[in-house]
Formats: sequence, structure tokens, C-alpha cells
Amino acid sequence: MQRQPWDDMQPYVRLITPKRIILGIVIVLAIAVSLTSMYTVEADEVALVLRFGKYIDTTQPGLRFKLPFGIDQVIGVPVERIFKEEFGFRTLRAGVRSQYDPRDYSDESLLLTGDLNIADVEWVVQYQVSDPRKFLFAIRDATRSLRDLSEAVMRTIVGDRTVTEVLTIGRIEIAAEVKQRLQELLDRYNTGLLLVNVTLQDVNPPETVKPSFNAVNEAKQEKEKLINEARKDYNESVPKAKGVARQQILEAEGYALKRVNEARGDADRFNAIRQEYRNAKAVTRRRLYLEAMNAVLPKVKEIYVIDGQSNAPLPILQLDR
Repeated sequence: MQRQPWDDMQPYVRLITPKRIILGIVIVLAIAVSLTSMYTVEADEVALVLRFGKYIDTTQPGLRFKLPFGIDQVIGVPVERIFKEEFGFRTLRAGVRSQYDPRDYSDESLLLTGDLNIADVEWVVQYQVSDPRKFLFAIRDATRSLRDLSEAVMRTIVGDRTVTEVLTIGRIEIAAEVKQRLQELLDRYNTGLLLVNVTLQDVNPPETVKPSFNAVNEAKQEKEKLINEARKDYNESVPKAKGVARQQILEAEGYALKRVNEARGDADRFNAIRQEYRNAKAVTRRRLYLEAMNAVLPKVKEIYVIDGQSNAPLPILQLDR
């Protein structure tokens, strides 16, 4: 008789019993339960647990358990990580020599200023997730909302300033004001996002008008230079002139006081001599004569005595020889 294939499988059929089938099913179920009931939350994130699609809990980093077979779903949200959104440019690879996307994003960065000029403003918004539940369920797309709100706030604030302020002294103030207003809007719309920083990466005039704008800036800088030089000369010359004028005034006042005091002294001296003359005329007259001679004679080089009878000068001893 020819041997049938069924005859070769009979030993294996004897091994398959209902008890063994049930045991196998239990083992498979146990493996499936263990694989679908455990999950790991990374160190920089938290996990939101959904039961039949409804939020029930937020779990912290570590090994956690949930109901198996898809009853509980887990969504991890990185809350410690800092994200960024770039406007007006895209970074392909960051590093010592960063690589940027060559495509044109000027539709994001060309902004109208308050004096009806156009500025090419590139900026970066850094943020992190502060409320995972709001981030996932309170708004449809929190990241897209962040971008839209950031553009709206930046256009509003830049539109309130002149192009000179935007390109020069107003950059830090603009960034601070954008951060404040944008955070208020993010909180109002329950995005669950917290701003870390807003930075104006690069601010320039549009490429088509950059040469003319640079020429205007150079002219303004030259104007400021001349103004500063004039102020320097003014600050040096005016105080110096005031000092010279004050010195001359003080010298004139001192000279006037000196002359007045000398005149008063001469008047007092004359009054004193007059009083002495009244008391002793001959003596005072003689003293005045001697004092005059004492002042005059030392300056005389030659002395002659004229005889009253002959009217001829008589030589006398020349004391200076």
C-alpha cells in the first residue's frame, strides 16, 4: 500500500491538544498586552494619555503603563526643547558656516514702515511648549498660528516707526515690543506656547533701492559728523571766549578799583597837606619845596646857577662826575 502525506503529520497532530491551543493563545495575549501596555516618556518631554480619544492624564518622564490594545493612546510633547521659527530666510544647516535656503522669502520679510518706506526685516522667534494640553487640543495648529501672529505683530510695530528707526536705533526696542505683544496674543488664543526670545536677525533696505539708501545714509552720517564737529568747536570756543571776557571784566574792575583808591589816597594826602599848611605855612612850604627838589634833582644830569645880577650861568661842581 502506498504511504499518504497525512500519515507523516499524524505525530504532530497528536501534539496539538485543546489545552495547548488555549495556552498558546494566552501566551500570545500576554505578549500583546505587555507590548501595548508599556511606554517610555523621554527626559525632555511629557506624555498625554487619551482613553478612547479623550484626554485623561499627563505623565512625566520614565517607564509608564496604559491600557492595551489601543484603548489608551499616548502622545509625547517635548516641553524642555526650544524650537524656532524663521521669517524671511530658512537655515538648511547651522554651524560655523551655516547654509541657508537660496529660495526667496521676501513675502515674509518686506514690511512697510510708518514713513511709507520698505524695510527687509528678517527675524527669529524662539519658543517652547508650556502647556501641552492646550498645545494639542485648544487650537488646531499652534505652530501655524504662531507664524501668522508673529507676522501680524511685526508688521504692526514696524508700521508705527520710521525706516531709520527700524534700520538703526530701534531694533532692540522693536524686538522687545514684538515679544510682549505676541505673547499676549498666544495666551489669548490658548496656544500653550511660551516665547523665549525674539531676535531681529538682519534688517536692510530692499535690494533694488539699497545703493540709493546707502548714499542717503552716508549723507546723513556726514551731516551728523559736521554737526558734531560744529558742536565741538562751539563747546571749545564759547567757554574760552566767555573766560577771556570774564578775565577782561575782572581786570577792568580791578583797574577801576585801583584808580579810585589811588585818587582817594591822593585826595586824602592833599587834604592832610592843606591842613598842615594852614597850621604852619612857612614850614610846610619849605618842606614841599625840599620834597620836590629831592624828587627832581636825582634825575638832573647838569646843574647851573644863574646870577641875578649878570644873568649868566655860573658853573658849579658837577657831582655826577
